[in-house]
Amino acid sequence: MKAKIDALLIKYPFLKWITNRFVLVTLFFILWLLFFDTYAFYDHRLIDKEINKLEENKDYYQQEIKSDDKNIQKLHRKEEVERYARQKYYMKRENEDIYIIDSDREYSTENKINQ
Repeated sequence: MKAKIDALLIKYPFLKWITNRFVLVTLFFILWLLFFDTYAFYDHRLIDKEINKLEENKDYYQQEIKSDDKNIQKLHRKEEVERYARQKYYMKRENEDIYIIDSDREYSTENKINQ
């Protein structure tokens, strides 16, 4: 048995390093940290992706807050409040009719001719 091991060590010199107990413990420790630990490499990648997505959301909402602040500043005037109410909530004055035009569908003379 000893002769077989010596023959393998002569044929493959890297086995001498791999069979060293310090190397084995170090490899075990590295594998443990990469795959099995609570804060494993894969888990860190997932967490980093989630952090990036949340930071993008944060930037978006900060921009929305700025635009809302500008709109609020505009609404201090009575004319702006009325304009906003008419556009957003379709409010009207007394004795006034409102017609809502659907702008999603555009009619052209070409469509009418082809039909």
